[in-house]
Amino acid sequence: QVQLVESGGGLVQAGGSLRLSCAASGRTFSTYTMGWFRQAPGKEREFVAFITWSGGSTYYADSVKGRFTVSRDNAKNTVYLQMNSLKREDTAVYYCAAARSIGLVVKAESYDYWGQGTQVTVSS
Repeated sequence: QVQLVESGGGLVQAGGSLRLSCAASGRTFSTYTMGWFRQAPGKEREFVAFITWSGGSTYYADSVKGRFTVSRDNAKNTVYLQMNSLKREDTAVYYCAAARSIGLVVKAESYDYWGQGTQVTVSS
């Protein structure tokens, strides 16, 4: 069992930056692929990024590539999402998730555990 708690969301102006954190409980955190998803009002949850268990590989949605960076610290059981050059269309609730699966885990149904989400609002 893994419990996930996101933090770091807030209100930021377009062009600004935020860093989200996701703290995980459980001794097996380092074995999970960790992903970030987001859901804007009236829209489906969409993939943002994932990082493999070792941190050796990352993958991003085209919409955030070059602006967002996912990283993890297995010693702290924490995964991060650094978001730069934020745009209004980045406004959403951001969720972290943990997957036992390996490979290209870009679908929400591939993830086994979810956090409660943190709101990110980008103003113009």
